[in-house]
Amino acid sequence: MYEFGGRQSLQVAFSVLNEGCGGCQYESYPYKAQSPVRVDKKYPILEFKSDEDVWKVIDLIIKETQEFNYEEGKSFDVSESVYSQLPFFACRNILFDKETQKDLERYIYCEKFNVSPYSGDYGEQPCLWVQKSSLIRKYLAKLESKQIDKAKNNTGKGL
Repeated sequence: MYEFGGRQSLQVAFSVLNEGCGGCQYESYPYKAQSPVRVDKKYPILEFKSDEDVWKVIDLIIKETQEFNYEEGKSFDVSESVYSQLPFFACRNILFDKETQKDLERYIYCEKFNVSPYSGDYGEQPCLWVQKSSLIRKYLAKLESKQIDKAKNNTGKGL
């Protein structure tokens, strides 16, 4: 059985939550930026030459978040941690994935028109699709919750 996780899970989260870039200093390689993660008690300036360089820092953020959660008994969301730190060293569009966008479109279409994404019932759906659709549902709910909170905050300010 294929286990869905890691980079693909982050790509699903960002496909749903991404507010877009709109232009930033990290749109094209090469560039230098300060790491948001300490290395030897310092925040080094790193040179980014490719997407893989960005993923290396993302992996450090994931590790740091997981270690903090374990050591402090916390439960910070790893995808939120990466998403909030990404603009300090990379373009958010780095995690844009065309296949994931197609999956998101398929999910929304199937939900809206109440049709199965693939032929057959639940037991016949591809395992990877079941896992992805579960994540998509989770992050769409998180997005809706954020939008509701934002609307409440704006309403309270008389806007």
